[in-house]
Amino acid sequence: MTTHRLAFSKTDTAKFISHLDLMRTFQRAFLRADLAIKHTEGFHPHAFVSIPLPLPVGYSSGCEVLECQILGESPDLAAVPERMNPVLPAGIQVSRCYEARRPVKTLAYVNYIVTLEYEAGAPFGADTAMEELLSRDSLVMQKRSKKAKSGFTEVDLIPLIAKKSIEERRDSVTMDLTLRAQNPGLNPELIVAAIRSHCPEMAPDFVAFHRRQVLDESFQIWE
Repeated sequence: MTTHRLAFSKTDTAKFISHLDLMRTFQRAFLRADLAIKHTEGFHPHAFVSIPLPLPVGYSSGCEVLECQILGESPDLAAVPERMNPVLPAGIQVSRCYEARRPVKTLAYVNYIVTLEYEAGAPFGADTAMEELLSRDSLVMQKRSKKAKSGFTEVDLIPLIAKKSIEERRDSVTMDLTLRAQNPGLNPELIVAAIRSHCPEMAPDFVAFHRRQVLDESFQIWE
């Protein structure tokens, strides 16, 4: 059976909806939109839906993808957004529905916009200091790991950063980062943690994370 994908955004207050609650939200939305989708078999069937790269709570995104299988001989995929959006909560908006073109394993990179904000204004030279930090030959940080006995493992951030651009403004520093998506992936929070650790004078008062694009190995839009 053909796998279908929904491209959707998650912004405003919806960014605080957890992954599990988001899955339940979509399952209810399919019912309210009168769209039949595949369910698991057995005594307690569940909707066959998945999100390849779950978005951390508090992140906004304009490029989320949900996989499902819409039933019917020739489902009208173009009509799915207009049927789904009225029954979805504010901040979640489906832009299109399409047939999956490539397997999830070909999803290679994620582009993030990370905004570091400073109440007293951005420290002078913050962009240069951060550029130098992320241009090192190696930058090892600890991250939580369920597999490690200690609960932590070490990861070198540098090989997982494919592209970066850093811009300093009066009250903020914006980082445009293209990071490895999986096997292993890099959470941009580790980069902020590295800034706090290695450049404490550049530590921000507030950080906003926005996922802008998901890409393949050739840095083309993954669909």
